[in-house]
Amino acid sequence: MKVIVNSPICPLMTQPRPDCECADEALFGMVLEVLEQTTFGFWKVRAHYRYEGYVSVHGLVISDQSAEAWATLPKKVVLHKSTCDVMAQPKVQSWPLVTLPLGAVVAVTEPPETDPETGAPTGWQMVSLPDGREGYVRSSWLDTYYDKPIDLPERELRRRLVDTACLFTHSQYRWGGKTPLGVDCSGLVSMSYLLNGIVIWRDASIKEGFPIHPIDLKDAGPGDLLFFPGHVAMYMGDNRYIHSTGKAGDDGVTFNSLSPKDAIFRADLLEKLTGVGSYF
Repeated sequence: MKVIVNSPICPLMTQPRPDCECADEALFGMVLEVLEQTTFGFWKVRAHYRYEGYVSVHGLVISDQSAEAWATLPKKVVLHKSTCDVMAQPKVQSWPLVTLPLGAVVAVTEPPETDPETGAPTGWQMVSLPDGREGYVRSSWLDTYYDKPIDLPERELRRRLVDTACLFTHSQYRWGGKTPLGVDCSGLVSMSYLLNGIVIWRDASIKEGFPIHPIDLKDAGPGDLLFFPGHVAMYMGDNRYIHSTGKAGDDGVTFNSLSPKDAIFRADLLEKLTGVGSYF
């Protein structure tokens, strides 16, 4: 059975109950595979990036037919705002049907709205939601949804991965999180890749069957990953990296350096570096 996430953020819990560790977050518009209808109110699911957990059935559209139909619709992803209100009508004085985080997916079946008299763009885009409702968002807040790796020259793709990670700058640290409302280390790097159509393992390790492979530190370029015990960061170039850390004083997405001469050098991480991984 397939289900569609119809809540802004759907926590994937490590056990079938709400008061336990959150392993991951599925986002609005994602399709999940049901593995077990474990207990009343909680089902075990698998995301398309092969991560598993237990989700509350509340906030899901539960229907194979709906999931299949949703999969065929053209999509856009919330990318240019940390949060995005889906309004009932195409005007700011309307009311929000739902507020979505960066990374949420909506269906777009109509062209952007235009003024009926002048034909000029209004800045609004009508979108469809998994439960069949329709609403409006600012068209400039949406961008291309990639369900396969974006086709760009290596240099451009590397820069795009870094730019995507930087969209999460100043987000708080949240264990299991992967939105600007709260993100952990592997959530940051995996979402930066996923928003560019590349599925990597969601944890802080190189896993067989995913496209990240080991390289030497001297060969690292922008977009490559730095691995530490239980932690991962994205290399930006010039010895600097971006990561989400629970370290007191940082408490979220921040920038550090591998160079002892840099003011943002973290000696404790450099000495624990266990490996470097690359998609390229």
